Amino acid sequence: MDAPSATGDLFSCHSEPRGPPSAIGDPIPGPKNPWILPPPPPMTPSCAPPKPLCAPHPIGDPIPNPWVPPVPSGTRSHAPPTNGYPQCHWDPVPSPWTPISASGTPTQAPPIPVGALLHQDPPPPVPPVWRSHMVTTPLVQTTPTCRSHAPCAHCGSSRMPGPLGGACSSGSLSPPLRAALCRPVTSLPGGAEARPRPAGSTMSSESSKKRKPKVIRTDGVPAEGKRGKGDTDQDVRYYSEESEVDLRDPIKDYELYRETCQELQRLMAEIQELKSRGIKENASEIDERRVQSCVHFMTLKKLNRLAHIRLKKGRDQTHEAKQKVDAYHLQLQNLLYEVMHLQKEITKCLEFKSKHEEIELVSLEEFYKEAPPEISRPAITLTEPHQQTLARLDWELEQRKRLAEKYKECLTSKEKILKEIEVKKEYLSSLQPRLNSIMQASLPVQEYLFMPFDQAHKQYETARHLPPPLYVLFVQASAYGQACDKKLVVAIEGSVEEAKALYKPPEDSQDDESDSDAEEEQTTKRRRPTLGVQLDDKRKEMLKRHPLSVTLDLKCKDENVLHLTFHYLMNLNVMTVKAKVTTAMEMTTAISAGDLLSPDSLLNCLYPGDHGRKTPNPANQFQFDKVGILTLSDYVTELGHPYVWVQKLGGLHFPKEQPQHTVAADNSLSASHMELTVKLLRSRLQSRLALHKQFASLEHGVVPVSSECQQLFPTKIVSRLVKWTAIPYEDYAELPYTKDVIEAGLAEDTHLYYMALIERGTAKLQAAVVLNPGYSTLPPVFSLCLNWKGERNSSNDDNIRAMESEVNVYYKELWGPKPGYQLLTNQLQRLCMVLDVYLETEPHDPSVEGPKEFPQEKMCLRLVRGPLRLKPFKFNYPQGFFSHR
Repeated sequence: MDAPSATGDLFSCHSEPRGPPSAIGDPIPGPKNPWILPPPPPMTPSCAPPKPLCAPHPIGDPIPNPWVPPVPSGTRSHAPPTNGYPQCHWDPVPSPWTPISASGTPTQAPPIPVGALLHQDPPPPVPPVWRSHMVTTPLVQTTPTCRSHAPCAHCGSSRMPGPLGGACSSGSLSPPLRAALCRPVTSLPGGAEARPRPAGSTMSSESSKKRKPKVIRTDGVPAEGKRGKGDTDQDVRYYSEESEVDLRDPIKDYELYRETCQELQRLMAEIQELKSRGIKENASEIDERRVQSCVHFMTLKKLNRLAHIRLKKGRDQTHEAKQKVDAYHLQLQNLLYEVMHLQKEITKCLEFKSKHEEIELVSLEEFYKEAPPEISRPAITLTEPHQQTLARLDWELEQRKRLAEKYKECLTSKEKILKEIEVKKEYLSSLQPRLNSIMQASLPVQEYLFMPFDQAHKQYETARHLPPPLYVLFVQASAYGQACDKKLVVAIEGSVEEAKALYKPPEDSQDDESDSDAEEEQTTKRRRPTLGVQLDDKRKEMLKRHPLSVTLDLKCKDENVLHLTFHYLMNLNVMTVKAKVTTAMEMTTAISAGDLLSPDSLLNCLYPGDHGRKTPNPANQFQFDKVGILTLSDYVTELGHPYVWVQKLGGLHFPKEQPQHTVAADNSLSASHMELTVKLLRSRLQSRLALHKQFASLEHGVVPVSSECQQLFPTKIVSRLVKWTAIPYEDYAELPYTKDVIEAGLAEDTHLYYMALIERGTAKLQAAVVLNPGYSTLPPVFSLCLNWKGERNSSNDDNIRAMESEVNVYYKELWGPKPGYQLLTNQLQRLCMVLDVYLETEPHDPSVEGPKEFPQEKMCLRLVRGPLRLKPFKFNYPQGFFSHR
């Protein structure tokens, strides 16, 4: 007989039922399976245990019957199958055998704790009579006719019959399997013992047929109303594999599983070997081994269920342990949070600072000295710091109450004084109009007495808005004018309103911001300015002047006036000056005198080396680099010249060796330079006016000589000035006979340069003149070149050098009356005189026929002297002759 090809339904542990059973306890119907054996023959009449109702067939019912009625609480029940499988509901079962009371209600034992299951020894096993599949089937003990158990053929004991009848099915099994299958039926589930019938008592087959086992079907709670008369005689017990798992050893189950697999392999090999022989007598042996194989498969199914139950219980226990750990962890976190909260509270308490710590209390000595005994209480406070602090606070409170009363009294007196002040203010405000009317009425008297009090008052009011340097200049110049120089007039010019606006803070910054935002929106639509335009705006801002300026008017005796206007550059922190000359009489215009009174050269070198082209503040150079300004000399025409003496008049001093971060105006510095500077300014004006008059005569060929200087020259001078013109510095530097002057540093670009031409006959004398701005303190310098019978100058003619010495070295003889403004014309007159001497003392050339071109008209003691053959150029007055020096 061959085995079927698909053995899944035969050997699987989870085969689906074919349908509902026809009767309770019958196997599930299905196709005829050759592997299913007929039921065993009935037992012999002996004390055999009754067959459990609705128990699964050992071979034909591998899956428990889903049509088992519901069982009470404490076991698991099956619902109708879903998709062919039963639905199991697990309930904790304390014991595999749960007895049922007489009323049908199962009695439950107390639950076993998890720790007991994990750490305690399991209770002693109670061997069940029958092992069900998954459904707990009630085993009902009835009282049928006693059947005696047939003795086991292998062990010789009275045991349950094997699947084949009277013989034990463990004949060919291993000892462990045999011990597991051959279990003595000495007790029923729950500990009830089997009571055998007395000997000789038998039960007929008819009575056994009439008497059927009773099946109790419950829906969780036994129906008391349906309980019959015979129900009280029945002892109902339940069996649960979940409780059995706790009683079994997993290691032994594993050994059982391994031995079962080995037995199955051996049986399958024997069946294969018997089939391969093809002997019909081997059919009984093959059937026997098939039965044994089925028993082993049932054992494997049992072990599989137990493994799944163990796995589920292990997971449940793990889940419970995790829940406990989570609960403990949550409790730990709560405790930690509480600890942290308490620590924070402790820290707050430790860091708490009372307000009395911020109060500066009086010292302990003053406290015990000044405080009354009722507050200080020395007997208590000296020993207890807390009471001492409270007493000091009480004394502080008492003192503050007294001070509060004094404060109220002071406020009252203050209000009285304020009322008196208001009354006096009203009186003064009413007095102001009267004083103004009196001042207006006294204006003619002030003008008549030359006492302009009203004008001075206005000037002082305006001076409050001047910057510090201009204010110092105004104060010192006014003081000097009142004390030493009545012809010095000081005034303030400019817009006072603009000066006030410079020092006013922005009233409403929000409005300005809104206006600026609106302007930005408008300007964004326009084209953005280029980089050059931005630099020009920055330069203008850098060179911005203060709206107010101070003017000084220097009057001379001849009513000529020098107007000086002083400005202050706010960003550069320097002062500049502009000059202007006003003459009392209209002067003749001289071409060569154009630079004498120009604002750019009038005040040059008032002090030696002070050209006014560079800023005296060293910090300005760094400011110029940011906006692209190379030098301030490009802007002096517009701004004025920043002379050093101007800074000193304003009290500003910029040391070059140790530059200072900020320079403040100093009154003492201004006062120390005021007198000398005013004198130099007036002297410069007078000298330039004198030169202007002299140049007008020189351009017409006339050398003006004052009567005081007539004695310096002979009565008759034949040589005449023909030409007098101004030349630039570049033309002067190109002349070959002026190199010595330039190399000596006597000619600079700030000086004035002129060219004079003196003629006598065919002889022409060119004189290049360097006029220092400090004339007449510093004399002019002459460079000569004679064009007569060749070109003669100081480099090739010693007498020409001697002529230059007469006008350059001995200039003090030509100063004349102080302050020596006639020095230039006297030098030119002497130059004409020495030219006559030079030409007249020149020897006659015998190769030239005719009379001598320059006959000797001057009386000379000796014509020449010394190896250099120098001529006599010194005029001796009043003798009237010339001699050598």
